[in-house]
Amino acid sequence: MMPLGRPFDGFVEHTKRVSPTCLVTFERNRYSVPASFANRPVSLRIYPERIVAAAGGQILCEHPRIIDRSHQKPGRTVDWRHYLAVIQRKPGALRNGAPFAELPEAFRQLQSQLLKRPGGDREMAEILALVLCHDEQAVLCAVELAIEAGVAAKTHVLNVLHRLTRRQGACGIPDRRASGSGPEPGAACQCRAL
Repeated sequence: MMPLGRPFDGFVEHTKRVSPTCLVTFERNRYSVPASFANRPVSLRIYPERIVAAAGGQILCEHPRIIDRSHQKPGRTVDWRHYLAVIQRKPGALRNGAPFAELPEAFRQLQSQLLKRPGGDREMAEILALVLCHDEQAVLCAVELAIEAGVAAKTHVLNVLHRLTRRQGACGIPDRRASGSGPEPGAACQCRAL
């Protein structure tokens, strides 16, 4: 008997241009891609249950596929992480940007406090940008601890995050730069004992 080969990776591939708002359209539904690919072509790999965007041989993102046969309002799947480069240049987009309505609760609480003062939108954009180089759960944990302490400030969040990542063996939150892995969905803050 011959050994089994790898499983068949069956998908249909389409080339699509990403809109200036970082969305790609397939079957009347829109899916977000990272902002660095705005106005550029990407390859969409269409699976029965998911959509994968790729460019230059690299997978950019993956979304669950929206299959809706009604001719009502088209669907949209947006990941706020894809827009971090945009808010670093235009932090005012945090106030009314549709992608940021999906932020985790701790980020939204911090945002409501920071946007009450001048320069708070830029400060919030810098805190969200921490997700690019640290594990999202570690940043969320640091934000939660800062809110509990009653100090809604970027410097305090950075200080707490530094302590959390320095004690990564104790709380189980690795630095994304070291591990290369993303956050575990739905994981709770495990770092309450500082």
